[in-house]
Amino acid sequence: MKTLKAVSYALGAAVLGFAALPAQAADIAAGKALVDKGGCVACHGKDMNAPISPDYPKLAGQHPDYLYHAMSAYQTSGNPIVGRTNAIMAGQMNSNPAVTDKSGKPRPFTKAELQNMAAYIGSLKGDLVVKK
Repeated sequence: MKTLKAVSYALGAAVLGFAALPAQAADIAAGKALVDKGGCVACHGKDMNAPISPDYPKLAGQHPDYLYHAMSAYQTSGNPIVGRTNAIMAGQMNSNPAVTDKSGKPRPFTKAELQNMAAYIGSLKGDLVVKK
């Protein structure tokens, strides 16, 4: 019984230790480069705050966590439970010319690239007001 208790404490400490590790800091400059190269402003407008259509969202100033989740959801657009179903955004997230594989073909953005883009877009000043 003492062994089981000791193992339980050790596992609990390990889990808490991993949870306390700082998250990898996003690279805002790398995110800006991807947003610029990816052509995001073509639809979302100058500084991601002036969309070309009222149907498109203003992204500047949104929480980076929300932006990351939204962009990742477009990568799973085929799943109606967790994915988003906008075909244009799914195409942008899954085969954007801003990022290519070894053969030069567009590839999906990686988790780190999405985090960097979310950090950059979240750092922009926008018209949206978010209560804290």
